[in-house]
Amino acid sequence: MGEVKPLIKKDAVAKMQDMLGGGNILMFASNLGNHPFEVSPMSTQEVDEDGIVWFFSVKGSDRNKYVQQDSRTQLIYSNSSDSDYMSVYGDTEIVHDQEKVKELWTPFAKVWFQGGPEDPNLSLMKFTPKEGFYWDTKNGKMVSFAKMIASLATGETMDDGVEGTLKP
Repeated sequence: MGEVKPLIKKDAVAKMQDMLGGGNILMFASNLGNHPFEVSPMSTQEVDEDGIVWFFSVKGSDRNKYVQQDSRTQLIYSNSSDSDYMSVYGDTEIVHDQEKVKELWTPFAKVWFQGGPEDPNLSLMKFTPKEGFYWDTKNGKMVSFAKMIASLATGETMDDGVEGTLKP
């Protein structure tokens, strides 16, 4: 097993900003109390200095309905090209803040919201993290792959992974 490194407060937020940051695609899980729960890909608008993750969502979507019924949500992030992974549990709410929408707006968001920041189908979602877990590598994918090959040749475990809990 690799190094275990719990991250709290600012360090946890910095890790979230690095891995989940604006524009990254992750899986947004809602309706957690039911089986199967609802999972959909989402693009982050921002992870702010408090670890709040901001999303744009379609007002009439099932995702919005589920969040209004039960705020418990899970974000699942995977970047297999860098061997980085994260799962964060928290609460999501729909926020009515047109100034925040304008602040977070990017031209890319127009793909889903043709009416721009004032699009009547656009809603703003605020995910507040409670706890999470991450897995990544110290030296990147190429070094990790080389260590795996060396491990096969020598019979020794050469895991350079880092993992730990997140408490924003």
